[in-house]
Amino acid sequence: MHSNRVLFRALTVLVVASVAAAGCGGTSSTDTTTSTLTKPPITIGFLNPSGGPVPQPGTDTGVQAAQSYINGEFGGINGHPIEVVPCDTDTTPEKAQSCANTFVEKKVVAVLDGYNLSSSAALPPLTAAQIPLVGMIPFDSVTGAKPENRVFFAAPQASFLVGALQAFQSEGKKSVTLALVDTPSSHQTIDTLLPALSAALGIRAKGIYFSPTSPNFTAVASAIAKDNPDVGGLVAAPSEAVCTALVKALRQLKYQGEIFTAACTDYIGQAPEQAAGGALYSSNWLPTAARYAPAEVQSDLAIAEKHIAAVEGGTAGYYAYGEFALLVNLAKALTASGATASVTGADVLKTLKTLKDFPSFLGPKITCGSATSPNCTTQMLLFSVQPDGSTKPVTDTWITPAAQVLGAIPGAV
Repeated sequence: MHSNRVLFRALTVLVVASVAAAGCGGTSSTDTTTSTLTKPPITIGFLNPSGGPVPQPGTDTGVQAAQSYINGEFGGINGHPIEVVPCDTDTTPEKAQSCANTFVEKKVVAVLDGYNLSSSAALPPLTAAQIPLVGMIPFDSVTGAKPENRVFFAAPQASFLVGALQAFQSEGKKSVTLALVDTPSSHQTIDTLLPALSAALGIRAKGIYFSPTSPNFTAVASAIAKDNPDVGGLVAAPSEAVCTALVKALRQLKYQGEIFTAACTDYIGQAPEQAAGGALYSSNWLPTAARYAPAEVQSDLAIAEKHIAAVEGGTAGYYAYGEFALLVNLAKALTASGATASVTGADVLKTLKTLKDFPSFLGPKITCGSATSPNCTTQMLLFSVQPDGSTKPVTDTWITPAAQVLGAIPGAV
């Protein structure tokens, strides 16, 4: 096994570094519903990756949908509606910091992180104002390395690749070849992380690159297929189109191994016959897995689907459901605490840090408040794509990545 020092360097820049949050500044409320709630609102900020080179519009869809649900049938936070103040980001620290200053001026009591790569730049002004940053997965490794003034309801970045490789190994898979967009951080992932995990988990893992500006997925597919690994695909994907292109190219080459598509889901509906037999990871249950989910999760999925579908011009998908779950989790926790419009950022942080065995929306039971990690769980799901387009969990329970591996990563546990 490689040393903890190697894992330390490699894993801090992990899996989702190729997924960018983007956009330009904005501060208007996302509330598109007519709420009947008459009590004063509770105001929450939102770092919104709505534009730039690789936007994630699904996050905005999830926030709008969750706000509609919370201010409607959920009944608000103890009768108080939530008001969301969004501010668009473009992956630069300057924009994230500017948004944080706006949130301080607006006196929000918490800020939602929409899977931003530059969220750490927002932390100094937010921390000074005692406004916590709340998210699902910290895509900024600096944000994910420490627990101060932040809470993330889902697993850390490292859990997804470690958990997936762990599951593949338990299924008897012996070799994996995965591609990642060619960036400085991806070289640390491919050149250092995968060899370390290969040794730690007992599975042969190889990485290859593709261009961020002019990718040739026929060439990527050929590079994967020539080694005929048991699993081939992506560490992470900058867009759904990347997954669709690679899956089609691998199928055209008659690749017979399992295709791993990170967190992509859109390609399944576009070409279910080509997607069948593939695998993808997630921090939460997905609509395509509803038939395999427990009854309470099926009910939650129906709620999320209803409100996400009602967002005009919205984008469904992994990020929409993740951000929906984020805001609902926050609302559930604050409601249980008895919060009102007089709640402060310090109150919100204390409430979240003391959550124990909390039944998260679409996710596992979580316990927050670790002295070393902002994340409330390390658990994740791995799904296998079925011929009918549904996604079936590969295990009967949530996958818990090996603690001895995650323990080498700052902020993972």
